[in-house]
Amino acid sequence: MEHHQSAFIALGQAIDRLGTQAAMARICGVSATAVWKWMQDKKPLPPIHVLAVEAATGISRHDLRPDIYPRDVPNSSGETANSDQTGAA
Repeated sequence: MEHHQSAFIALGQAIDRLGTQAAMARICGVSATAVWKWMQDKKPLPPIHVLAVEAATGISRHDLRPDIYPRDVPNSSGETANSDQTGAA
């Protein structure tokens, strides 16, 4: 539940940075009504939109969807490494 609440807060911050729910809708390629519904239902950002919203707002994917993009990911030796440093492009 903690992930869900923090993801919802991050979604609100992303909308604030963009200025309006309509601006968020344009970034995601959905209607403003869809964004309004995410907020009314306190839903996290759908996974398909995370990377576009991160690019447009600077809000980290880890904050937008911590359930999908956890901050610490164990590597093959069992140590944790920040997933931003995996070398993926």
